[in-house]
Amino acid sequence: MRAWVLDDPGQLRLTEKPVPQPGAAEVLVRIDAIAFCDGDIRIITRGPPALIEGGLPFNKNFTPGHEYMGTVVKLGAGVDEYAIGDRVAVEVHFGCGRCERCRAGMYTSCLNYGMNYGTHNKGHRANGFTTDGGFAEYAVNNVNTLVHVPDGIGDEEATLIVTAGTAMYALDTLGGLIAGQSLAVTGPGAIGLLSVAVGKALGAQPVILTGTRDSRLELGKKLGADHLVNVKTENPVEAVKRITRGKGVHYVVECSGNPNGLNDGMDMVMRGGRICLVGFANEPVSVDLAKLVRNHISVFGIRGEGRSATHRAAALVAQRRFDAKLIHTHTFKMEDVPMAFKYSRERIDGAIKVVVKIRET
Repeated sequence: MRAWVLDDPGQLRLTEKPVPQPGAAEVLVRIDAIAFCDGDIRIITRGPPALIEGGLPFNKNFTPGHEYMGTVVKLGAGVDEYAIGDRVAVEVHFGCGRCERCRAGMYTSCLNYGMNYGTHNKGHRANGFTTDGGFAEYAVNNVNTLVHVPDGIGDEEATLIVTAGTAMYALDTLGGLIAGQSLAVTGPGAIGLLSVAVGKALGAQPVILTGTRDSRLELGKKLGADHLVNVKTENPVEAVKRITRGKGVHYVVECSGNPNGLNDGMDMVMRGGRICLVGFANEPVSVDLAKLVRNHISVFGIRGEGRSATHRAAALVAQRRFDAKLIHTHTFKMEDVPMAFKYSRERIDGAIKVVVKIRET
């Protein structure tokens, strides 16, 4: 099969690899489309976050990519949850199933993360992070990482189900949003925009979106934001306080990765409020911990889309509770993955979600 692999930092190379074969409780997925994520950009430019088969970060044969969808073409032993021909989207993480975190359903926090090479194979898989991912024609997935693509959803939109799943997981981690509770989302990237959409679909009121680009803020309005704040022209903390009549919001989902994002979030939430960090700051940050303690503010961090949140996000997509297609901006062919990477990394032509069609129809 054709597959893109890491070469030197920032470089991708198209090569041939054997088609992987599914084992027990696994299926072979023919990959039809895959979207670029900021996590992919970090891996391609800096190396994977865990050892790949015990090798160096750039081992010259690793295939990145995790936000993919496709068609089941082969079943492993014991699989009856899916059938050949089913269209599926995927979650990233399959936990080891044996550690404390996995037994509690927190498989994205698997204590054996990355332990899947040589004699250290404890069963953890994270396609595109610690095992080969989706910038290829085929991939093997455990059935626990799959979700059926709803009828009427195109390939490009289906790649966004996992992004919506991350937004759902953030809200779950905050304790589960109750209709009528207020939500501020900072950073109108793909996850931020879909956090607005999922939050509004779950009944958040009001939903406030902050960011630096008017075009993305306007997309947020179409996805359900009640108030837009351009931080270039208005102090976001003051805006949130004004909108909430001085109280602050119940929840903040911080998606910008801004070094001051957590401090701003602490000033946005009401006493006893909760903050979920989704964006990655590139450097260590300073935080006013005394303010957290004094105001009984809880802070959470997530990675990926745990606790089956992707299944619930797929239900919202199927019900057309929001139009995820709004954040899909560009489509490329498989041969043009390096150009798609460039568009996504440099945000060329307003790129948000850049999708690669692996299979041409």
